[in-house]
Amino acid sequence: MNIYFEEIKKKLSNKIKIEHLEIVDNSNKHKSHKYFSPGKFHLHLKIKSLYLSSLPRVNAQKMIMKTLEEDFKSRLHALEISIEK
Repeated sequence: MNIYFEEIKKKLSNKIKIEHLEIVDNSNKHKSHKYFSPGKFHLHLKIKSLYLSSLPRVNAQKMIMKTLEEDFKSRLHALEISIEK
């Protein structure tokens, strides 16, 4: 699991200027949900990025989602994004 989180960090860092990234796994909080899949993650990305914080929030989130687009097909179910300066 930690290896996968490192892959996410690498993907995002290769595309976006990020000062700090913390990945919180909230998958266990969603076990009782109707469409829960044990093989997919519910993650919260806590990102410190001057670049992303300079963009409109929707544009910044679209950039992150586009970068992780392939992951949603196989490993991600839900993503919460927090961006700070």
